[in-house]
Amino acid sequence: MKLTLSVAAVLVFSLMTAATSAQNKPSARAEYIEVEPNVRLHVTDLGEGTPVVLIHGYPLSDACWEYQYHALVKAGYRVIGITLRGFGLSGKPYGKYNYDQFATDIKTVLDKLNIKDAILGGHSMGGAISLHYVAKFNAAHVKKLVLFDAAAPCHTKKADYPYPLFTKDQISSWIELHNNNRPALFDAVAAKFTLSPTSLTPGLGNWLGGIEAQSSPYATEQALIALRDEDLRSDLPKIKIPTLILHATHDSIVSYALAEQMKAGIKNATLVPFEKSGHAAFIEEKDKTNAELIKFIKE
Repeated sequence: MKLTLSVAAVLVFSLMTAATSAQNKPSARAEYIEVEPNVRLHVTDLGEGTPVVLIHGYPLSDACWEYQYHALVKAGYRVIGITLRGFGLSGKPYGKYNYDQFATDIKTVLDKLNIKDAILGGHSMGGAISLHYVAKFNAAHVKKLVLFDAAAPCHTKKADYPYPLFTKDQISSWIELHNNNRPALFDAVAAKFTLSPTSLTPGLGNWLGGIEAQSSPYATEQALIALRDEDLRSDLPKIKIPTLILHATHDSIVSYALAEQMKAGIKNATLVPFEKSGHAAFIEEKDKTNAELIKFIKE
C-alpha cells in the first residue's frame, strides 16, 4: 500500500511539473499584428534583449533587413521588422497611405507588443516615417532613433528648400510612369539605388526586385504621393532623443545635403558618412552599417 501511494505521489508530482513547464514555455511570437479591423501587418520578431525596431523603405518590406537581423540577433538583441500596410506580406486595404497613417500603425504594433525603450530605425521613406513617429508620439516606446539614408525631412525641392534632388514635377512624372508601367518605375529606382551597377550581385538585385513585386499598386502610388508632398521640417526640433544618421555621400536618391540638414535640425544627432555605397548602404556596406548601429545601441 505504501509503495502504491509513493508511486501515485511521484506520478502526481511529475504531472504537475510537466503542466508547470508547459505553462512557462514561451509561445510562438505573432507573425501578424492587427492594427485595425481587417488590416494586419507582417512582423519579423527575432532574438532577445533590447528591442531594435526597423522600418523598410519604398517599395520594399521588412524582408530587406535580412542582413541586419542576423547581426543583431547574434549581438544579443531582439529585432522587430514591421512591414508597412500595402507592402510585402502586410494587408493591402484601400485608404490612407500617408506618414500619419504609417506612424499610427507602428504605434499600434509597439503598443500590442508592449515594447519599451526600443531603438527605432528606418531606411529612406521608412526613415522619414520613423522620424515622424518620434515627433508625433513624443518618442513613445523609443529611446533612440536611427535614420538610414532617410528621405527626410522633405523629398521634394521647394523655393525655400533646395536640398532634395528632385522637383515636384519630376516626382509627379514618376507617379504617371507608375500608373502606366509600374515595373519601369521600379527599374528607374533600381538604376539609382546603388553606387554602381555592380554594387550588388544579380542575385541580390533579383531578391530586392521580388520584394518590390509583393507591394500593392495602389499603395505604391499613394506612398509615392506622400513622398512627394510630405514636409517634416517642423518635426526636426521635436526630436529630443539621441539620433544616429547613417547616409551615403554618393546617394543618388536622397542627397547627402538632406542628412546634413537633419544633423543641423536635430539637437542630439550624430552623422556618419558612407563613402562606398549609394542609397542601399544597409546592403552595400552592411558590415559598416551593422557595426555603427550596434555601437550606437551600446552607447
